[in-house]
Amino acid sequence: MKIKSISCIGAGYVGGPTMAVIALKCPHIRVHVVDVNKERIDAWNDDNLDNLPVYEPGLANVIKKARGRNLFFSTEIDKAIEESEMVFIAVNTPTKTYGEGKGQAADLKYVELCARTIARVAKTNKIVVEKSTLPVRTAEAVQNILNTSKNNVSFEVLSNPEFLAEGTAIEDLFKSDRVLIGGQQTDSGKAATSALVDIYSNWIPKDKIYTTNVWSSELSKLVANAFLAQRISSINSISALCEATEANVEEVAHAIGMDSRIGNKFLKSSVGFGGSCFQKDILNLVYIAKSLGLNEVAEYWIQVIKINDYQKQRFAKKIITSLFSTVSGKKITLFGWAFKKDTNDTRESAAIYVADILIENGAEICVYDPRVSEQQMLSDLDRLNSRSIEENKKALNYYSEPLKACENSHAIAIITEWDEFKFLDWNKIRDLIVSPAKVFDGRNILDKEDLEKIGFDVFAIGK
Repeated sequence: MKIKSISCIGAGYVGGPTMAVIALKCPHIRVHVVDVNKERIDAWNDDNLDNLPVYEPGLANVIKKARGRNLFFSTEIDKAIEESEMVFIAVNTPTKTYGEGKGQAADLKYVELCARTIARVAKTNKIVVEKSTLPVRTAEAVQNILNTSKNNVSFEVLSNPEFLAEGTAIEDLFKSDRVLIGGQQTDSGKAATSALVDIYSNWIPKDKIYTTNVWSSELSKLVANAFLAQRISSINSISALCEATEANVEEVAHAIGMDSRIGNKFLKSSVGFGGSCFQKDILNLVYIAKSLGLNEVAEYWIQVIKINDYQKQRFAKKIITSLFSTVSGKKITLFGWAFKKDTNDTRESAAIYVADILIENGAEICVYDPRVSEQQMLSDLDRLNSRSIEENKKALNYYSEPLKACENSHAIAIITEWDEFKFLDWNKIRDLIVSPAKVFDGRNILDKEDLEKIGFDVFAIGK
């Protein structure tokens, strides 16, 4: 079965970039990305590519080449489903904030809505592809909903989880470590799997396309993120030990990373991991384990979250204690708000929680991030419900220039590892801030010795 038309429900961090690359690499396939959010769709269609709703290096160039040729963005969901042979579901699956599973389980209401819409609209057979991160056995629920269709059509549900790292998503899509596709082990399921394999084979070597049953594919996504987050929490726990013993966490990480059984990836100590996936997927894994009576398994993975929370709290408290145990009425400058460099995604960013703790202790926060807006920063703080919107507006000051954010500040804290922070005029910053000049490097991207030579008192994670 050769696919000629694809639709994708969801134009966010996964749907937009993934479909753009498929369109670029498969000019013979029509790709239609749809979303209920008209403002988001308008941004994808904006002639000014700087206004795309997702910032990823290289994405604008992909959009420029494919949009209008065989890549289209609209709010016409029913039309897109009707005209496509394969429908991707790439909607948000946040952690539930209500009811059974609150605080741990994935909220699948948007996935269910997509499945019901497809069942209602489809007049011809469809392959439905789970692209969102979903708990194991979700495909079964999606299949059951699709089977309620009264239009005498058949559906095959595939699992095709994304393994993108924000900031390098386009590069990851061009040169994937692996593409994972899970399908039913029936003749029709294998045919559907083969159709999706053929799409990716346009640019991905077939030895990097791995096919499994549906359940293994769904679980593999959660486990992959849990293992990566576990490595970060592990090295962050060691960073606290290094500070207490005068060891150097970077030297320790390098030493253990030389062991081929361990490797050197994800051993970079920091103020804590963030993003849309790691915490959400671990909590989902915890919920699944608990629901199956595997309480010891659940407790093991919850410790990864606890260490991450501890690292953020520890960093904020270090700032407070270093400033003579009070930040009341003091300006603290945060360099970075995004959860990592080269993205405008702020979900679960360490900056939100560090800022919240400092504000709670009376600090005035000054923030510079090259890709995150003031509105987004305030929205992130407001979601914590720690104080009123007005209080957050009063406590947080947004700056479009890094040096302006430093004037009369009592301390600078590096939260996001943007490359530009390494090349700022730190001599000038030294003259702008209040003495004793304090720098708290939450990403270990600055030269500690060089800063100390020009008069800074520097705290670096794990040193």
